[in-house]
Amino acid sequence: MTLETMPFSKALNAGLRAAMEADSKVLLMGEDIGKLGGVFRVTEHLQRDFGDRRVLDTPLAESGIVGTAIGLAMTGFRPVIEIQFDGFVFPAFDQITTQLAKLTNRHEGKLSLPIVIRIPYGGHIGAVEHHQESPEAYFAHTPGLRVVSPSTPNDAFWMIQEAIASNDPVIFMEPKSRYWTKGEVDLDGSAVSLHASRVVRTGSDVTLVGHGAMVTTLLQAAALAEAEGTSCEVVDVRSLSPIDYEPILNSVRKTGRMVYAQEAQGFTSVGSEVAATVMERAFYALEAPVLRVSGYDTPFPPAKLEGSYLPDADRILEAVDRSLAY
Repeated sequence: MTLETMPFSKALNAGLRAAMEADSKVLLMGEDIGKLGGVFRVTEHLQRDFGDRRVLDTPLAESGIVGTAIGLAMTGFRPVIEIQFDGFVFPAFDQITTQLAKLTNRHEGKLSLPIVIRIPYGGHIGAVEHHQESPEAYFAHTPGLRVVSPSTPNDAFWMIQEAIASNDPVIFMEPKSRYWTKGEVDLDGSAVSLHASRVVRTGSDVTLVGHGAMVTTLLQAAALAEAEGTSCEVVDVRSLSPIDYEPILNSVRKTGRMVYAQEAQGFTSVGSEVAATVMERAFYALEAPVLRVSGYDTPFPPAKLEGSYLPDADRILEAVDRSLAY
């Protein structure tokens, strides 16, 4: 076992490097990802080491980037696209949802499109409009796309390699507020299944569930709850489509209560889907309704207001108290 402590962004960089070393058909595309190394430096030094034919700086044209990647995938390449910020993905939305997501089905499974679209998403960085969004539900709603979101450096390292190895299109949601978070990465380990949910803290009173950056907030809330005598189990969903429900359901059957937390707005969201499924499949185990804590059903606010918009440990603990009060 080789453990190395590194930031989330560097773990992604190491994962991309490993995938490129393993397969010469893997190439990277995006705005300013080459010489600059990307806005968040996730692709730093990769163009220097692999050349500008495998790490391509593209024009500012997201639809063109995705369309070009589709053509490359059809000829045997495995493109990895960077969308510079979450709000910039929408010019490419038509290519992603009406072409990329449907082509394999259109060809009755005879055509594979091994494309990874990396999207930095979420808040907590004080950015301006179009630079802080949580659009994961759009893609999770679209058949033909796999959607995943790592929450730790170790998952970032392994999940990006698993996503690149997939023969299906993968939307790879990167919680941008965690890019600088450091953690241990097991460089010699083995990957947990790309689509597996995972219990990251055991508990007995309430199940806390979330994805991406919110997992860290859930762990903070669980630690505060423990100091007050409440034992919270925390489940990291990791994959938003498909969702691995068994760890979630097993936890809820043990605790009888569940709170889902997310940065995205609550209406027709990933949290909505998980809540409905848990109510359907674990109804008789529940001692209280499944509760949700989310961003508000408004456009993402200006930077100075994001602290009021995004769920924090206090809002999660308030939901825990409401659940325990039933």
